[in-house]
Amino acid sequence: MRNDQSVNVTIWNEYLHERENEVVADIYPDGIHTAVAEGIQEYTSASCRTATLDQPEHGLTKEVLAATDVLVWWGHKGHDRVADEVVARVYQQVLSGMGLIVLHSGHFSKIFRQLMGTNCSLKWREADEKERLWNLEPSHPILQGVGDYFELDREEMYGERFDVPTPDEVLMISWFQGGEVFRSLCTWQRGHGRVVYFRPGHETYRTYYDKNVRRIIANAVQWARRSVDISTVDAPNTPPLEPVPNQSKMPIL
Repeated sequence: MRNDQSVNVTIWNEYLHERENEVVADIYPDGIHTAVAEGIQEYTSASCRTATLDQPEHGLTKEVLAATDVLVWWGHKGHDRVADEVVARVYQQVLSGMGLIVLHSGHFSKIFRQLMGTNCSLKWREADEKERLWNLEPSHPILQGVGDYFELDREEMYGERFDVPTPDEVLMISWFQGGEVFRSLCTWQRGHGRVVYFRPGHETYRTYYDKNVRRIIANAVQWARRSVDISTVDAPNTPPLEPVPNQSKMPIL
């Protein structure tokens, strides 16, 4: 596995709300992607680059993705504007070993829904309510340095049922002031890659400046980073290591 200094992270963000909504622009003047990158660099020595929707190929060229160990994804209002060709490119990179961290409303992104194979739907409410996030697995690397729980004074509510495959790990559960609960930090293995979903991060709140949120994302980068690069696209017909009877009669896939 690569050391801390050589982890290459790409933070992808639509960068739409910040340019269209004065409230969001005031909170994230340089974009949500910049705030997330600053948080990662606060807790790691990872190398961070950013990419946005309006860049050519959304900033996710073959060369960029090949050099990316972990891709962090924030999306909301522009899911349908992400090119299917780019989604397919990201998908194959995850299967070959790249880590993917999906944040907040990225649950409805094309890439997350393709990896999950479900609608990824949920209940929601924007009412400036308190969110309390409970740490279920304090020994897990993603939760290192995080207490039994932490609170966000104002957040958007996400409620169950969250339509995703049963996670490999549920690391945190959120409780909201209105009464709902939500599986707010989950992991899955897809091919050779690790996928993390982390719930908090509505654009009109200062969530990505919170020290616990930043630490969790930074920890997730370290945990999900690429350790191999093995394509799973092809199904090669391989010769045996030693003679096999009736080899010529074996079917060709």
